Amino acid sequence: MKQEPLLSVRGLKKSYPAGEAGRLVVLDGVDLDVRAAEVVAIVGESGTGKSTLLHLLGALDRPDAGSVCFEGEDVFRKDDEALAAFRNRSIGFVFQFHHLLPEFTALENVAMPALIRHRRLAEVRPRAMALLEKLGLGERAGHRPGQLSGGEKQRVAIARALMNEPALVLADEPTGNLDTKTADRLHDEIMRLSRELGQAFVIVTHNLGFAALADRVLRLENGRLHTVDPADVAAWMPG
Repeated sequence: MKQEPLLSVRGLKKSYPAGEAGRLVVLDGVDLDVRAAEVVAIVGESGTGKSTLLHLLGALDRPDAGSVCFEGEDVFRKDDEALAAFRNRSIGFVFQFHHLLPEFTALENVAMPALIRHRRLAEVRPRAMALLEKLGLGERAGHRPGQLSGGEKQRVAIARALMNEPALVLADEPTGNLDTKTADRLHDEIMRLSRELGQAFVIVTHNLGFAALADRVLRLENGRLHTVDPADVAAWMPG
């Protein structure tokens, strides 16, 4: 039996006011299926709406039209309170900037999604620690963000995204601010985590090498997604 998609998007549209020009159409009927444990890379030129798309997939914003179904349920039929619970339970987010809370340790930052669900730190500490160790940061668990390198901060952010065992992780240029060596190492870790933990990743990236590692590469252009052969990525990406 064919596996049903974890995430199924149909006819997604989003536009913004553009003064006298009327409205700027960013997404114009996006269709997308993502299966469990699949890694999908979304690429394209700056300003084409990649971040907007991720925000809609993660229910951080609502579309003008179209549907986003997660495990068969249209998430935008939920009210705002239910959407917040859905994001916390089912979606992990990794942004270009780590957004760690400076007054908390690495372990406390990783545990934060579980603490938001009113679980006690003592209860969730073992999982937070296990994630840090999986990402090579066990010895840094007690350090605050100001004591960590850029690559370490981003690995903490990835661990935080995985804390509540979400089925889907959305990552927006997760290695965009890192040096090449650190970025390459983090790319490998993300792919390894997807395979080991069985979680799906949708990743916006300008990094050709990272995109080529994905199970599928999609290009966002003129408001729609187009499938690209990973072997052909370098042929059309902007320099």
